[in-house]
Amino acid sequence: MKKFQIKGTARQAIGKKDCKSLRAQDLVPCVIYGGEKVVHFQAHENEFRKLIYTPKVYQTEIDVDGSIYNAFMQALQFHPVTDKLLHIDFLEVRENVPVKLEIPVRLDGYAKGIQQGGRLKSNLRTLKAKGFSKDFPDEIIIDVTDLGLSESIRVGDVKVPGIEILNAKSVPVATVVVTRAARAAMADTSTSGGKKK
Repeated sequence: MKKFQIKGTARQAIGKKDCKSLRAQDLVPCVIYGGEKVVHFQAHENEFRKLIYTPKVYQTEIDVDGSIYNAFMQALQFHPVTDKLLHIDFLEVRENVPVKLEIPVRLDGYAKGIQQGGRLKSNLRTLKAKGFSKDFPDEIIIDVTDLGLSESIRVGDVKVPGIEILNAKSVPVATVVVTRAARAAMADTSTSGGKKK
């Protein structure tokens, strides 16, 4: 999994007043939890742009005054009106402790159902996964080549080595839906087939 680096400084004070003061300086209050201790730090909002405005998942290497923490971003808080980034929670990565993440899904291939007039529909853009950080892929690639009309690939069909998918197994990840054009073509085929008989 790709890594992303952030530089921050430890927060000297914690509270609403301190957070408000930091945000006025375009600094984002953050917290790292899940390790031996909870770490409160701050970093300029520019540090996070490439991390939060992407569908990809990164393992984040956070430098807080020279101390390095490896973590995954867990929760974001934005201002409801301005969309300004207000707060980020990070979960520290520990070698022998599994974590839960949302992993992006990428559909690969040209489904045979599309050739029959269908349309490929992506139902889930991410999958909830549990495992050790070393086993997480950058994305889950699903081959849809053999998917025919009205057929689906469900969560239970998706296998990732070393990773447990937590979504309900019956939920479709991708489906080839039958379009009006496909229905018309099938109807024409059925009708012409009847005439030949």
